[in-house]
Amino acid sequence: MIGKLHSWGLKSSHMYSAGIASVGLAFASWAASNRLEAAGVDRADRWGIFIGEWAPTFFAIGVALRLEESHDQAAMEASGQRGRAEERVGAAQSTMR
Repeated sequence: MIGKLHSWGLKSSHMYSAGIASVGLAFASWAASNRLEAAGVDRADRWGIFIGEWAPTFFAIGVALRLEESHDQAAMEASGQRGRAEERVGAAQSTMR
């Protein structure tokens, strides 16, 4: 699943931003529910907790995407080094002939 999200272009920074926004949205929904609904603090607390529970999920997906990005970067660096080594071997062989 993480690989698919990564292939769609989703970045870890997007998920970290969603986590931070979720914390702000949890507070805003609690405050709005507390002021606008007559159900009282219990209902406001439920709204805040419900939305606040999204934040850890967003942060966890962000960490998983960051690991995926690190693996991609390491693979690119390894293939780049391998390609340069092959070029040097090819150049050395051509000068020996």
